[in-house]
Amino acid sequence: MEDHSGKENQSRWQGIREKLHNTYRLVIMNEETFQEVRSLKLSLMNVYLVISSVVVVVAFIVLLLIAYTPLKKYLPGYDNVVEREEIAQLYEQVNELELALTAQKIYTDTFRSMLLGHYESVLAAEQALDSTNISDIENIEEVTLSAEEIQLRRELELKEIGQVARQGIPTAGSQAIPLEQLFFVPPLQGEVIGAFELEKSHNGVDIIAPSGKAIKSTMDGHVILSDYTYDTGFTIGIQHENGIISFYKHNAELLKEVGDFVKAGEAIAIIGNTGHQTTGPHLHFELWNNGIPVNPVDYIRF
Repeated sequence: MEDHSGKENQSRWQGIREKLHNTYRLVIMNEETFQEVRSLKLSLMNVYLVISSVVVVVAFIVLLLIAYTPLKKYLPGYDNVVEREEIAQLYEQVNELELALTAQKIYTDTFRSMLLGHYESVLAAEQALDSTNISDIENIEEVTLSAEEIQLRRELELKEIGQVARQGIPTAGSQAIPLEQLFFVPPLQGEVIGAFELEKSHNGVDIIAPSGKAIKSTMDGHVILSDYTYDTGFTIGIQHENGIISFYKHNAELLKEVGDFVKAGEAIAIIGNTGHQTTGPHLHFELWNNGIPVNPVDYIRF
């Protein structure tokens, strides 16, 4: 039985080989005249080889198109590892920029509050820092941002601002000349109705003058603040040399913007009555020396 089955399989294989090698003639004839136009000698093996070659060539061309053309981006499920790494790096950079922008905004807002006289928040932040374990910050930064962490970062920014205020803001060209040897232009000619009282957080003097009077810069300098606040209304601050900063509050109108350079005696605002902490048209003028408010009356004749 086994020999008989083997012979049947062998004869069947031989039959298939003979069919593959059998030759056929494909004749193309004119339908009307029956004249032979062209003829081709074919076999099943030749047809199989031609079809296989065409399939291989087409597949090779498709692979080249996918590998070297943008066509690969339109294939579902195709994943480019290099592009994924670049996207991950860009995502990390965006997160770092967002954190830096947030920190810069907090620093600017708190520094601006300090310049405008909101010192209570700065002092409260420094007292809170004295009883806070600052070494825990590194552990907090490793987890998701929480409300406590945001508050702690804000307190750190406030502490740095307080140190800057106590040390003074350095200015190019400063020569540490005593205030007694400097010349200050009176910002306004008028009557002083509010004295300098540091113990009552009144860090300047109040000067009354007719409406519409122009307020002048007391020295050359750059405008570092020009904005409206709830308490002091339209306020302008100028950074001068030798660590001196001057503030002009409760104005009706501001004539300069942040970044402008002004000369001594140049008009910077118009006297007014803006802000919550005012009872009539006047100028609240402050003079700071290396982060410490001083009495303007000691150096300026109004």
